[in-house]
Amino acid sequence: MATKQTRWRPAGTLATVLGALVPVTAVAVASLALSEGAAAAEPYPSRPIKLIVGYTPGGPVDTAARIYADYLGRVLKQPVVVDNRAGASGAIAAEITAKAPPDGYTLYFVASPTMTMTPLIQKAVNFNPTRDFSHIGLITDYTNVLLINKDFPARNVGELVEYARKHPQGVAFGSAGVGASNHLSAELLAQMSGVKMLHVPYKGNSPAMTDVISGKIAFMFDITGTAIGHIQGGKVRPLAVTSKERNAALPNVPTMVESGLKDYAVTGWYALIGPPKLPAEVVDTLVKAQQTVGDDAAFRQRMTQGGYDLNITGPKPLAERIERELRLWSGVVKTAKIEVE
Repeated sequence: MATKQTRWRPAGTLATVLGALVPVTAVAVASLALSEGAAAAEPYPSRPIKLIVGYTPGGPVDTAARIYADYLGRVLKQPVVVDNRAGASGAIAAEITAKAPPDGYTLYFVASPTMTMTPLIQKAVNFNPTRDFSHIGLITDYTNVLLINKDFPARNVGELVEYARKHPQGVAFGSAGVGASNHLSAELLAQMSGVKMLHVPYKGNSPAMTDVISGKIAFMFDITGTAIGHIQGGKVRPLAVTSKERNAALPNVPTMVESGLKDYAVTGWYALIGPPKLPAEVVDTLVKAQQTVGDDAAFRQRMTQGGYDLNITGPKPLAERIERELRLWSGVVKTAKIEVE
């Protein structure tokens, strides 16, 4: 025989039950408000910070980021953990950063090509470098150097340009790929000189360097810090650096300006950015921490040894530099008709 189920009903009147619940509810709401207030008042940072890097471990960007993360963590008294999110020339990492919570616990150690070149070339990019991030500040500049095959018949940039003028499309240069920073650096050289050169894209800088050394291609641009070993070994010849001033690591190598291209003075850079709408107090904390890191003699020495020139700034100089370089590279990209699907 089936047993009749009786629905449970609270004892007493509804008013009695609600009256009993009101104090409990009030206590719960008050507790929640207190916990939220405590969270809001929690000092920043109070837990580890994730530092995204848009390139694979072991490369120049990753190496610089890990040095920086170490010293930043010491200043902030919290671990700063590098998180490599490689792909699409840093665009994947940028999109992750743009969508992260604006709490200061996800930051991006970004390389300049990601902000000033990639958005101009890759159609699939889903971020705006001027609007979709909180700009915290520049960290360091890095100089590129024009490296030529040791047997190529040009002893300086002027002779290279003259050779290219006499041999249209007869001078081949390599890059890490279509739209890579060293691709655009060479296109800028060609456009400023009024000559035509042949671009040979590779899958990374290493195979391009191999072919410069062997003589399959004439030249390429590379970061000074990674090129020094090849230069010192006599495998390639440096013709010029791209910075306004000579590089401390290559004091005998002239600048592009000294070589006759008066407007060719461009350097790459690394900077710290975060998701949009970071609280002002978080940005201020990070700006001050960066300055403290930059004042550390040991940090400065490690970065200088890597071929970097420290350039610690706040948000405004970074934002202005991004806008200025977007204008520069936009012209180069349009003239060269560069596009990556």
